[in-house]
Amino acid sequence: MTTNIHVPGGPVPTEDNILETGASMMQEFLPTKQLCAHLNAFHTYAEEPGRYVEANHYCAHLTEDVRQCILYDSPEPNARLIGIEYMITPKLYETLPPEERKLWHSHVYEVKTGMLTMPGPSAIPGARQAWEVAETQEMKHVIGLYGKVYHLWQTDRGHALPLGEPKLMTSFTADGQFDFEKAVGDRDRKFGTDWRRNKELRKDIEPPPIHPDADSAWKRRNSM
Repeated sequence: MTTNIHVPGGPVPTEDNILETGASMMQEFLPTKQLCAHLNAFHTYAEEPGRYVEANHYCAHLTEDVRQCILYDSPEPNARLIGIEYMITPKLYETLPPEERKLWHSHVYEVKTGMLTMPGPSAIPGARQAWEVAETQEMKHVIGLYGKVYHLWQTDRGHALPLGEPKLMTSFTADGQFDFEKAVGDRDRKFGTDWRRNKELRKDIEPPPIHPDADSAWKRRNSM
């Protein structure tokens, strides 16, 4: 396993590598085997809307109404685990107390603009079209979900370790909230994805109504 140059410490000792290889052959790691989707998008700090971090989500279903995701700063083997996100359906969201609902964000803008993507087999001839069909179908489900996300590691500040308290994050909800074309364009070049193509494929996805308690960070900012 390669080390991460952004994290203090030397290479993992050979003894640890041997022990962990043996453990991986004997143990089952069942929770992580349930991961079924890799999503990529951008989160912004609820206390500082506009300051953002790219996040790779590795998600699993707990039920038809609840998903949970592990967040990493990259898709590489030595990626830093930077946070967690939970996603729930509107019927569960509406059962939450008003103050709790303010901690959750919508996914409508992320889906409809093409920002939210599922990196796939863009380099495999003939595979991209089939993947786009599957990805678009997945976005029909995600667009109605509400997410609650905390980041534990402020990598955008250059922190070498996960310092301080967890930070509540939220999603972008409208044009002009950050430099979309630069951030998402840079991401697309890394993954071989295309937000403009995503946007076109999703133009017929009907956006659901967004509960007025969601996305409260932007509403607080706009009221100042």
